[in-house]
Formats: sequence, C-alpha cells, structure tokens
Amino acid sequence: MNELPSDITILYSFINTKLRDSYSSLEELCEDMHIDSQWLIKRLSEGGWEYNAELNKFW
Repeated sequence: MNELPSDITILYSFINTKLRDSYSSLEELCEDMHIDSQWLIKRLSEGGWEYNAELNKFW
C-alpha cells in the first residue's frame, strides 16, 4: 500500500481529490494505488464519511 495520510481528515481530502482528478471509481483508485477498498471504506467511515458511487466521492 502506498503511504497514505494518517490524519483522517487529510486522508478524506486526499482520496476525494484523487477520485475527482484521476479515477472514475473507488475500485479503480484502490487497484491502482494497491489499497484494500474495504479497509479504506471502514477507515473513512470512522470519520463519518461514506462512499457514494454515483458521485464518486466520500461525503
């Protein structure tokens, strides 16, 4: 796994920026960055965010 921000708010911003600028889906981002998607979804849910596939972002 690539080094990701440990601060949950920075991680949220980092992932949403990547989704907006470079990836058409969470699956594509996770595959390319070698991130376990279930881990990422769980981690960001700890901050109160959930992934919306239609909008392709966490909110």
